[in-house]
Amino acid sequence: MTDEDKSKEGNVEGTINAVTGLAKAVPVYEDAIQPAAKEIGKALGTVAKTVNVALAPVKGLVWGYEQIEEFVSSKVSEKLQNTPEEEIVTPKPNVAGPALESLRYTGHEESLRELYANLLAASMDSMTSARAHPGFVEILKQITPDEAKLLKLFTHHRPFPLLDVRQESTEAGKRGGRDILKSFSTLGEEAGCENANLTPSYLDNLSRLGLIEIPTFFEYTAPNVYDQLESHPTIESIKQQLNNLPNQQCQIQRRGAQVTQLGRQFINICVIDHAAKRPPKP
Repeated sequence: MTDEDKSKEGNVEGTINAVTGLAKAVPVYEDAIQPAAKEIGKALGTVAKTVNVALAPVKGLVWGYEQIEEFVSSKVSEKLQNTPEEEIVTPKPNVAGPALESLRYTGHEESLRELYANLLAASMDSMTSARAHPGFVEILKQITPDEAKLLKLFTHHRPFPLLDVRQESTEAGKRGGRDILKSFSTLGEEAGCENANLTPSYLDNLSRLGLIEIPTFFEYTAPNVYDQLESHPTIESIKQQLNNLPNQQCQIQRRGAQVTQLGRQFINICVIDHAAKRPPKP
């Protein structure tokens, strides 16, 4: 065997020994972390069980075919009770399909369920089917039950006053301030919202969806429209606190919400009871 062969053999043997040594070391390393891994596994198992328990009620809320079929045959039929049979038409698939699919996840919410029923009924009534826009399903999927309750308020032609409250500096050369409240109102309480304190966020979302607008430089000019809001205990408390601070004052800006053209169509189709649009059958 030449010196070169011996050198190659030595390199091969060295490599084999190194790999063998690493292979033997791995089980030792695994044994070292195994207790910790087992503990982590136990912890993850506990979390998984907790998550399953938390999700269990949700699984029960997801509607199946039978629940949706019952909904259509009862609630939607009720909405069409005053519609002549010859004027009940097959709904457009791009309205009925997404609406029925979305009901699987929102059917348990009564206020939203009512809006879906009106939309489906409108899409099946020849008098209103053209105004049952496919985009309305997407809007319904993006509103909360509380926002559905707020939309019922917007069925009425009345003022919807809002107030913005700011803290402003009166110190010379240091003008500026910060918002304390935006779009303050009592609309949430009037609508019976579960989380009335979130009404400003609800209004922002309805505005984002194009159903209402809150113009920057708009306020109602009718007398006494803002009296109730400006004398509200929340506003009075903030005014007192800010006006007692040095070089600070409370600034109140009157604003108002208005229903858009799209919002009016959505309300007419989805919010107003469809059965009420037809005179009762003789």
